[in-house]
Amino acid sequence: MLLVNTFVAASAIEGVGVFAADPIPEGTLIWRLEPDFDRLIPMEKYETAEPRLKDFLDRYAYPSPDKPGFIVYEVDNGRFMNHSENPNTDFSDAGGATSIRDIAAGEEITCDYADFYPQFELMPTSEAAKR
Repeated sequence: MLLVNTFVAASAIEGVGVFAADPIPEGTLIWRLEPDFDRLIPMEKYETAEPRLKDFLDRYAYPSPDKPGFIVYEVDNGRFMNHSENPNTDFSDAGGATSIRDIAAGEEITCDYADFYPQFELMPTSEAAKR
């Protein structure tokens, strides 16, 4: 769950993204898993889901870094966070994520998906494919 004020808007990286509504100072805790709000979905439920739901989860969920056998679906704007080779956040600690530099109001909040999803491979429409 995002712990900072955000909004969703068009992104130059990939369709839509999540943006800072207020300035975020470097070192701010911006996200942590909140089991009462973020959904932990057992892989067996994912595997038996109808194709439309699986496609949705493939886009907006990711393997839980600290609960093997589960995927995480964030119910807030966090699910719109895009990957960047030069992110402004650090998600390498499974317990939470912090800003690694000042993030201006209106700036897109990005992360390196490999921080929490080691098998991540860039999709063809991602920023790496645009180079």
